[in-house]
Amino acid sequence: MASTNHQPLQKGIPVPGDGLDPARMPGHWLLARLGKRVLRPGGVELTRWMLDALGVDPEDRVVELAAGLGATARLTLSRRPAAYTAVDRDAAAVATLSALVGPGATEVRAVRSDASDTGLPDGEATVVYGEAMLTMQPYPAKRRVVREARRLLDGSTGRYAIHELCLLPDGLDPALADRITADLQDAIHVGARPLTPSDWSELLAIEGFTVTARKTAPMALLEPRRLIDDEGLVPALRIAGRALRDPAALRRVLHMRRVFRRHSAHLGAISLLAVPTPSQA
Repeated sequence: MASTNHQPLQKGIPVPGDGLDPARMPGHWLLARLGKRVLRPGGVELTRWMLDALGVDPEDRVVELAAGLGATARLTLSRRPAAYTAVDRDAAAVATLSALVGPGATEVRAVRSDASDTGLPDGEATVVYGEAMLTMQPYPAKRRVVREARRLLDGSTGRYAIHELCLLPDGLDPALADRITADLQDAIHVGARPLTPSDWSELLAIEGFTVTARKTAPMALLEPRRLIDDEGLVPALRIAGRALRDPAALRRVLHMRRVFRRHSAHLGAISLLAVPTPSQA
């Protein structure tokens, strides 16, 4: 049974990366083109934990950074927040997100902007979260995104959460970490730069957050069981069928899965919940 409420994409709205050569496009866009909607390293289970930890309720004003195709947005909207704003820099993603509606009186909007410079007002949100996007940024850009999240939060009630790829364990040999990172970049055609759990926590601390909860999960994005848990049996079979009919896409998917399996002992998913650190002034 599907774990998320999968609504079909609007007809006429392209999937991000549509029209690009499957041998060259970023891995997450390729998977989206094949029909995969949950593109988070810890799957929908870790996403649900993140939303539970955030405690999203009808009083909250939520901002999701790099909202993608809306799988997490639908889970958030089911909690009926007062307002939900999706931020993404991809036009196709924003078009899809703009079609979302909440089950109640939630004010829903989508903004085409960069996660590090959203253009939204200071203190706009009580909840900010982002998934599977900081991993793809170099360290200075990671800091800019976290700094933007801090700016967006209402300091008195604000909560921030991330759901990202991580390297295991803390203290992993730097040479091995570099080799894993190089293999990931070669496989997914994106500059993935995951951090260890302690380094993710340190990143948040540097930008003014205190981590209050943490959970890790296996990185099993392309394993059959996770695929079915995240997408549902019938959608998972459709994804497999599309890949089998597209040799170039199939080669890419198998390459990505080989890399994930090769480094499975040192790759995981992590979600961190944090709150603004009180000023010492």
